[in-house]
Formats: sequence, C-alpha cells, structure tokens
Amino acid sequence: MEKYIVNGNHKLTGEANIHGAKNAAVAIIPATLLAQGPCVLENVPPVTDVGVLCDILNILGAKVSWRDKFTLELDTANLNKAVVPADLTNKLRASYYLMGAMLGRFGQATVGLPGGCKIGPRPIDQHLKGFHALGCETEIKSGDVVMTSPGLTGGHVYFDVVSVGATVNVMLAAAGAEGTTVIENAAREPEIIDLANFLNQIGVGVKGAGTGTIRISGAKERDNAVHSIIPDRIEAGTFMIAAAATGGDIRVKGVIPRHLEPVTAKLRETGSQVTEGDDWIQVQGAERGCAVDLKTLPYPGFPTDLQQPMSSYLARCTGTSVVTENIFENRFRYVEELKRMGANIKVEGRVAIIEGVDELEGSVITAHDLRASSALVIAALSASGQSEIRGIEFLNRGYYDFAGKLERLGARIKKD
Repeated sequence: MEKYIVNGNHKLTGEANIHGAKNAAVAIIPATLLAQGPCVLENVPPVTDVGVLCDILNILGAKVSWRDKFTLELDTANLNKAVVPADLTNKLRASYYLMGAMLGRFGQATVGLPGGCKIGPRPIDQHLKGFHALGCETEIKSGDVVMTSPGLTGGHVYFDVVSVGATVNVMLAAAGAEGTTVIENAAREPEIIDLANFLNQIGVGVKGAGTGTIRISGAKERDNAVHSIIPDRIEAGTFMIAAAATGGDIRVKGVIPRHLEPVTAKLRETGSQVTEGDDWIQVQGAERGCAVDLKTLPYPGFPTDLQQPMSSYLARCTGTSVVTENIFENRFRYVEELKRMGANIKVEGRVAIIEGVDELEGSVITAHDLRASSALVIAALSASGQSEIRGIEFLNRGYYDFAGKLERLGARIKKD
C-alpha cells in the first residue's frame, strides 16, 4: 500500500496550475466511439481512471496513443463488436458511459456493470429508464447489462433524480438515434456542457446543455473532432481549500472561475479572502477560519466531491459546522480517520456535526476512496507533527502530480 509522510503546520504559498477535468475526460473518451474518424483530445489529465478507460478501448480494438503527456488521439473505426466484459468495466465507475456510447454506435450492446470507489449505492435505474425511452430493451444478466433495440429513435425522458451519469449516458445513446431526444431534469454540470460541445463538433445537434432540459438531434453521419477538455474544478477546489486550511496564499491558475462559485462563496464565509481573475482564483486563508453550514447538491450547488476536503478544513474552524451530504450516503467513512487526528465530529446519517478544535495532531490514517485521500492530505498539511497517510493510490485516479504540486507550494510531503 502506497503512503505519504506529511510534516504539517506549514502555510502553502505560490501558484498551482490546474489540469483538465477528469470527470469530463471520462465522458468524452467513450464519446469518441460515436465519431467516424480519429479524434484528438487536448488537456487530458493523465490520471489512472483515464488510463484504464484507454486500456479498455485498446483491448476492444481502438487505436489509442498519447501525442504528448496531455494530448490523446483515438481512432475507434475498427471496433465492430459491442461487447465490453465485466472484467474490464469493474475497474472504474465511469466505464458505464460505454453503455450509452456503444448503444449510440451499434444500436445494441452488452456491457459489464461498473466498479469504482465505495461511497454508497449508485444505481443505474435512471440510465436504463433513458435507454427505454429511446426504444431499447435492457436486461441485467450475470453481471452484464444487455441492451437490444430494433433501431434507436428519439424519445422523451424525465429523470426522477438529477444524475450526471444518466444524463451523459442518454446523451451518448441519443447521438446515434433517429430523431430528437428530450431530457428533462437533466444534470447541469460543466462537464455536461463540455460533452455537448464535443458532440456538436462531430455533427450531433445538442441544445440546452447546462440547463434542466437538453435536446439531442441524432446524426447518422458523424465527423471527427479536435477538442480541449475543460479545467478540473474539483482539483482547483481542492487547492483552494488547502490554501484556506493551512492559512496560506495560493493562486490557482488555468480555471473557469464561475465553475467554482459555490466553493468561493463558502470559503469567503469562513473568513478567507478570495480574489478572481479571468482564468485564476487566489485564496488567502485566515489564521483560523469560522464555522459554516454546508449542503452538497447537484451543480450549481456545492459539489459532493469537495465535501470531504472542506470538512477537513472545517475540523479546525471556530464554532460548529453542519455538513449535509445529499448525493452519496456513505461519504463520511473518512471521519473516523480525522478523529484519529483529534477532530470532534459526530455523524448522524447523512449529516456530520463538526465542532472545530484548536489543533489537529499528526497520526497514521488510511484513505478508502479518491476524495477522502485528498481530504486526509489537507488535514495532515494543517496538523501539527507528522502524519502517515495510507491508501494514497486512490489519489492517482483523479489528481495528476498531486504531491509534486503541493511540494512546489511549500508542503513537506513525500511518498514512502
């Protein structure tokens, strides 16, 4: 098990350059299955989840190559079989986007159920509901989702709950359907807009991305594309929170500030100074922040992927913070690790009540999922003494050169 040794209680200062959004890349890479020619994706983060998805496409017969560290070329012309076995898909959650992409390309597919971090149930019922609206029959059989149709046609779907995954999957399937598909109660995340921009480039008509209603006009003739992935708002938010937690001063560069408005608002509430430019945000942390109440919600609400890092920061803020997790029900596993460091947190169902303490103390702690890893690193950076963080291999799923960037900001962190 990989681990970090962190010597805490050092203010982070300097500039952090943000890479492309992992959550956008893992949706757009499967979307290249719909293109009828080689596609080039720029600003792709070379993280583990992206690598696993590329490996799957390679095994399926696609030609996948890195032009440089952040530029990916994909040619899926030779794929002629719409089967993705479970031994490939169980390596990451985002593999379920191959359902919609394969369905949009072939009109049928058999795709293994996905894997990913254990942060609570993430059912695919809304995905299947959307496929049914396009005239597709589905059956879950021996760990596979078997999808068949006489020919996809545009349909109307209203999601019972807002779901990024279901919105992406139906957009991908609808791209190859005949006619227009309307999705209501759609997810509004920036990554949805990025996917829509890619689909528009290859000739699919997508309108309304970023709103609750999306219209997709399918296209039988589709082109190739050169597309640049948007900046990763979760990576950016992590460094913003790290600045606040250490009382530091970090300028996060290469971002879209409006994507981070809920994070900016909460950090200002805690007493941090936040300044914005066209493509940067600077956070100057207070000596000790103030408690705030926080609820995770679909975009444009506070992102669930930053709940854990933010809670690590709030563990040392004066007063009582109440954090409500509305997206995933099992996203407080990391709290027991923070308690090892002296945090005073009580979890009641989906709510964590955080009584700020004067100081966190270094300890041996273990991460169990991607965002918990970054949260525990932030806690260790702000704590007194030395911490040993185990399970940091999860970080590689969503952050590129995380420790290196922190070192350049003045962190005392090394892999052991």
